[in-house]
Amino acid sequence: MNSMKLARVHGVDDVRLDDVPVPTAGPHDVVVKVAACGICGSDIGYVAKGGLMGPGAEPLALGHELSGTLVEVGAQVRDLHVGMRVIVNPDDNLIGSGGPGGGFAPFLAVRNARRQVNVLPIPDHLDADIAALTEPLAVALHGVNQARVKPEDKVVVLGAGAIGLGVVIGLRRRGVENIVAVDIMPERLRLAERLGAHCTVNPQEQDLRAALAERFGESSQYGWSMVDTDVFIDAAGAAEPLQQAIGLCRTGTRFVIVALHKKPVPIDLVQVMAKELLITGSIAYPQDEFEEVLAMLSSGDVDVSPMISHRFDAEHFPQAFATARDAARALKVLVQYPR
Repeated sequence: MNSMKLARVHGVDDVRLDDVPVPTAGPHDVVVKVAACGICGSDIGYVAKGGLMGPGAEPLALGHELSGTLVEVGAQVRDLHVGMRVIVNPDDNLIGSGGPGGGFAPFLAVRNARRQVNVLPIPDHLDADIAALTEPLAVALHGVNQARVKPEDKVVVLGAGAIGLGVVIGLRRRGVENIVAVDIMPERLRLAERLGAHCTVNPQEQDLRAALAERFGESSQYGWSMVDTDVFIDAAGAAEPLQQAIGLCRTGTRFVIVALHKKPVPIDLVQVMAKELLITGSIAYPQDEFEEVLAMLSSGDVDVSPMISHRFDAEHFPQAFATARDAARALKVLVQYPR
């Protein structure tokens, strides 16, 4: 086989399966036979924008949440071998996020491959689909760590999609004892409870302020009535709940933005100033967090399989992508390749 199909973005709402050469390994590289690759919200965003930050000179390869098996290893690569089952840390080569390679293809070249840096072995017992969740769960764990949570903190997670559910898992790993998940989809809220949320709120059915006040209590300052929160982690990417949270939270609340907001969000800087709020962004993950998530999945301590809502064979990539864009139906959609 000299060519293969690779999903690439050519313009706004224009994603295609292009014929490209099958990659080969140079002396410092490896080639991964992809087993599974998850569709991320950022993939959907890239297609909506027509590229990384909009249409570019070259098509944008997609796919960065992947697992697979090594089928070619360069002569200078150490501690990796053909037949090894692996996951790929995509940040090093900008895989699926601006680099030439993407995980929505049967094969992927990882340049300058280094064990435990951009290629990580996985145990034989770890299912390839579950292993492909390492990357999004590492994104979520980094958001938790950015919040500097303590076990006694009162934490609200805005959004119970794949990242929000990963945040719930990460909070429980950090020993947080009071977690409220907020979403408008009942099935996602049920899954949040299953994964460790102590309480859930559907703002279409309950008043968010009243529900949080009942759970956490209230206080006042400068004439403002405030809900006694410590941390909000925004995994929703919607303006209204974030604005509402800033208005209702108490002094000193920490905010972490891990969601991708598609448009600028106006916020009340008087509230930020007077309440001394701390607002922090969170993107990707350091290596130790990536490895921590892989160890968690390998141990089987948490059953994350319900996060996978759909699986599609690679030839049905257009249907997979259409499903992933439908937030009412999909959570984590995986594209699978022959194994």
